[in-house]
Amino acid sequence: MKTDFKFANLLGTVYGKGNLVFTSDGTSLLSPVGNRVSVFNLINNSSYTFPFAHRKNVACIDLNPQGNLLLSIDEDGRAILTLFHRRISIYYFSLKSPVSALSFSPSGEHFVVGLGRKIQAWRTPQTPDSSNNGEIEFAPFVLHREYGGHFDTVTGLHWSSDSRFFVSASKDLTSRIWSLDPEDGFEPTTLAGHRESVKFACFSADQESIYTVSQDGALFRWEYTSMPQVNGNDQDDMIISEDERWRIVQRNYFMQSNAKVNCAFFHAASNLLTVGFSNGLFGLYELPDFTNIHLLSISQSDISCIASNKTGEWLAFGSSKNGQLLVWEWQSESYILKQQSHLDSMNTMAYSPDGGRITTGADDGKIKIWDTSSGFHVATFTEHSSGVTGSAFSKRNNVLFTSSLDGSVRAWDMLRYRNFRTFTAPTRLSFSCLTIDPSGEVVCAGSQDSFEIHIWNVQTGQLLDQLSGHEGPISTLAFSPDGNTLISGSWDHTIRLWSVFSRTQSSEPLQLQSDLLSLAVSPDSKTLASATLDGQLTLHNISLATQTALLDARRDISGGRKTTDRRTAANVSGTKHFTTLAYSADGSCLLAAGNSKYICLYSTASLTLVKKFTVSVNLSLQGTADFLNSANILSNGMPRDLIDTDGEASDLEDRIDRTLPGVKRGDPTTRTTRPEVRVTGLEFSPTGRAFCAASTEGLLVYSLDTDHLPAFDPFDLDIDITPQSIQDTVEKDRDFLKALVMAFRLNSQPLIKYVYESIPYTDIELIVREVPLVYLVRLLGFLGRNLEESPHLEFNMRWLVAVVGTHGRWIKEHRGECAAELRAVLKGVEGVGRTVRRVAEGNLWEIEFLLGSGGGGEIGEEKMRVNGRGMERVNGDVDGEDGEEGGEWDGID
Repeated sequence: MKTDFKFANLLGTVYGKGNLVFTSDGTSLLSPVGNRVSVFNLINNSSYTFPFAHRKNVACIDLNPQGNLLLSIDEDGRAILTLFHRRISIYYFSLKSPVSALSFSPSGEHFVVGLGRKIQAWRTPQTPDSSNNGEIEFAPFVLHREYGGHFDTVTGLHWSSDSRFFVSASKDLTSRIWSLDPEDGFEPTTLAGHRESVKFACFSADQESIYTVSQDGALFRWEYTSMPQVNGNDQDDMIISEDERWRIVQRNYFMQSNAKVNCAFFHAASNLLTVGFSNGLFGLYELPDFTNIHLLSISQSDISCIASNKTGEWLAFGSSKNGQLLVWEWQSESYILKQQSHLDSMNTMAYSPDGGRITTGADDGKIKIWDTSSGFHVATFTEHSSGVTGSAFSKRNNVLFTSSLDGSVRAWDMLRYRNFRTFTAPTRLSFSCLTIDPSGEVVCAGSQDSFEIHIWNVQTGQLLDQLSGHEGPISTLAFSPDGNTLISGSWDHTIRLWSVFSRTQSSEPLQLQSDLLSLAVSPDSKTLASATLDGQLTLHNISLATQTALLDARRDISGGRKTTDRRTAANVSGTKHFTTLAYSADGSCLLAAGNSKYICLYSTASLTLVKKFTVSVNLSLQGTADFLNSANILSNGMPRDLIDTDGEASDLEDRIDRTLPGVKRGDPTTRTTRPEVRVTGLEFSPTGRAFCAASTEGLLVYSLDTDHLPAFDPFDLDIDITPQSIQDTVEKDRDFLKALVMAFRLNSQPLIKYVYESIPYTDIELIVREVPLVYLVRLLGFLGRNLEESPHLEFNMRWLVAVVGTHGRWIKEHRGECAAELRAVLKGVEGVGRTVRRVAEGNLWEIEFLLGSGGGGEIGEEKMRVNGRGMERVNGDVDGEDGEEGGEWDGID
């Protein structure tokens, strides 16, 4: 089995904090998620996450107008410049101060950043394709100019359309106009008049006006004029001033009681101003008339950020407190995108049997279903009233089971997305673990309140049995894949094997040295892996009930030091054990993780550590730093990060602390205590090409297929095999078998597809019969991927029928070697079936509609009948066996 898994995507969370950015074509939205940046394609309904990661949470991001450079800056001012389309980081740079605002100039030659009270203008670095000889610059970031004048933090920056000037907004109640280069007759101008901090400032499209929005809901329009406009009957406003300067010519107020303005965005081309308030409302206004177009509530908490695409049709909203990301089309008043993260830490996750869905459960009581291909969540279940502790899919992929601390186990219909069965115990219990048998007829749950295992019948919902025997809280449950044995683990240092379907229902205990935390059963139902509190990994033979191997994994999992730890990372005991285990699809590897920043991959044959994956390098989380920085330790020995600085905030709302003392879980944005890095769930994809980890950062997907560009991974390559020689073999020699083998040896997906589609359908069986067996597994894998992507349904099915019919015996004998490829083929076939079924049903309804709307007469009294051969028209009182008397249907007369 390949173990070269790499980070592929981040699911489970869609927005952290910072600003949102649309791409230049307006089809994709960039969102900062923790210390990473995710991209949501709104046209193709897909998403991906950049592979780079910052050392702190991302504070600001921006794209240059050309759309090829992404600049992201974290909380400490460390910047990463990335080639957007290739997803490659090319430059790392530190601005040496926290950044509060970032903006590229319309020309793309400069960008400005707000560093506290200062503003700096930098030259945009050149990309390797635009510089000389394609080389990377040694010192790409060049400071162009530095500006000072504000007395408080800069909150926003906006450029003029000609890239000569920019306007800044600040918490010091003023806005200022700056020039990029010294201009004759121009001096930096201060726009003062607001009573609270200015949240937003921008130029109009003709650069004749400037709009400023303050936190108290005041909108001022400024113009360079010598005479202010008349405002009411105040005679002081009638005075004509000889000198020309920027003056307030119009004042408007949003009039939102008990709500503050958090953010705003102005689309200059359409003169539309969008304002987000702290009560979840947003308003859309047309300027300069201040006409209110919309005033809608889209969130239960305050809106943190607003962005608009180039045409101004789509508005993006981000809510940091709820982890909510929305894209709203204001003309049609409809959602383009509506995604929300869990409000609390995730406790469980499970793959669907086809690998197309991932379910997550969290302490907020919600269950979310995520699509693995698009990265979006497709459904949310909210019936649980407390934290969700376990989840499992049935083998048929149509039922999801979840357990919760509210004392219920629920069954969910995955076709209609509803709860159709609820299982409860005779007494009030909080269930901590869950498992189902492979047939999907029995569901079992364990609790830490009682020491019994509850078993229910899925069909009737009745409690079948309560298994007693454990002397401590039950921590984990699992059925063997063959369905013969129920395995339970407890804090009483034992594992019990239950024969629940036999008459005796006997249980056999396996003694351990410490509390059991997690267990996993191999796919062949022969080996049981267990993890205990003392950091031991133990393997047992299920049939013989004997221990086969023991590994001390404390050194493998230990790592990461918290701010309050008095010991080094290597000596902290809280991270030296595994809390979740998962076998690979073929059983050759074992994944293990716990309250640490590492995921360990072991080989089951030798029980050796093969690879370690780092979950997060985000220093905003506890447990990611290997060494503490002594500069952050005060003279009294207290870490600087533990000091509560909220009381020093300038705004009253920011100074009020509404959190409960001692609470470490919940909304991390309202606590000075940072969340801790940990992994609560692990599972391999049924295809074996990826695995997913539920962590503090979200759902981390690691895959073997991480390259968005065609990968070059040669297999038995020699000097004579080139793309040109393969094309010549296809076009000139017409030797398709040789060309196919050459393409597999070069392992270029576009070339394999080119040769595959060039083969005449009449030669498929002959070529499949002569394909060397060494390439058969690769051919199956290609067919599985092609079934999902290619529109040639019959051509692909002819290939599949030929492969299975010719090499079925070999595939059956070597099913362990090609298990992942067979699952991919099965997934593709099911997808083809759904597509054909959907098209056929659509055609049926269209024909019935046409027949029904054809008027009276014979046609109006006739009905359609679908049989195995096609569609026929019969009279309403004719039975199925008499349908031939009417003859074939020849259409509408």
